[in-house]
Amino acid sequence: MSAVLRARREHDAAVLVAPGTFELRSGDMPEPGAGEVRVRLQGCGICASSLPVWEGRPWFKYPLEPGTPGHEGWGLIDALGVGVEGFDIGDRVAFISNHAFAHFDVASSAAVVKLPRELDDEPFPGEPLGCAMNIFERSDIRAGMSVAIVGGGFLGTLLTQLATHAGAEVTVVSHRAYSLRVAKDAGATHVFSSAEGTDAKTRALEVTGGRGFQRVIEAAGVQSTLDLASALTAEGSRLVIAGYHQDGLRQVNLQEWNWRGIDVINAHERAVERYAAGIRAAAQAVLEGRIDPFPLLTHSMPLAELARGFELTQTRPQGFIKAVVTMERTS
Repeated sequence: MSAVLRARREHDAAVLVAPGTFELRSGDMPEPGAGEVRVRLQGCGICASSLPVWEGRPWFKYPLEPGTPGHEGWGLIDALGVGVEGFDIGDRVAFISNHAFAHFDVASSAAVVKLPRELDDEPFPGEPLGCAMNIFERSDIRAGMSVAIVGGGFLGTLLTQLATHAGAEVTVVSHRAYSLRVAKDAGATHVFSSAEGTDAKTRALEVTGGRGFQRVIEAAGVQSTLDLASALTAEGSRLVIAGYHQDGLRQVNLQEWNWRGIDVINAHERAVERYAAGIRAAAQAVLEGRIDPFPLLTHSMPLAELARGFELTQTRPQGFIKAVVTMERTS
């Protein structure tokens, strides 16, 4: 078999063979079915929500399917399934799948969003950008509101940009000093450290004269940030849970929630149409200057170094916000 023919029929994908261990393996080229498109990936973001499967938990079985758990891919359409309309080969897109740590992936056309030409030279991990837009919509943040964001990672910073642009006064709480500096650059009026030995709750509440915030977004996904976000929410106001709570049960003081009459929003989506709508809204928000995600993509590496990207996502060294992997061009 010629090298050219082999390249056309096979592609490389990262396989998580054991906790903390990726291998790059060749496999059959995925073929789009009816209503699907195949994307030649240019890159894929690394999501902190994927850390548990990388670290290993009793309920995961290895090896995972090739390309898993990559779900923040973008690239160029190179094949169309039967019945696909509105897309052409060569369109640059962001899409939702779960096998995007690979050179090629297939997705339902409903999960694919065509990107504006103005963004041709920019990396675009659509899934987290779309999540930020959907969370912001469900938060109902308006000009003049007091807003607290607990968690200063990629998602928290995007929400800071959106809330600031909407005219809200934003307070950010994070345990990382670097994230707080980034939050200030994103427009936060006040920033407070939640590192050990600090009293972030008292200091943040002082911003509102002790009343609490009209909107609080929890964007870290652990018990301590959920507790803090709850404590910061004013009576009759809205607590938005945006963090991904996946590593066990959580406890909340429902009596306090009930007595204070707060609205609690679980700002997670499962419908692919909602994800796609969020990605489209994110692309428009970038063009309008409401968000600027690109400086937040602080670390980039080739697919073969995917494990290093996960290590960075786990340890979050100074200067880190988010890592992406990029794919070599294939024939």
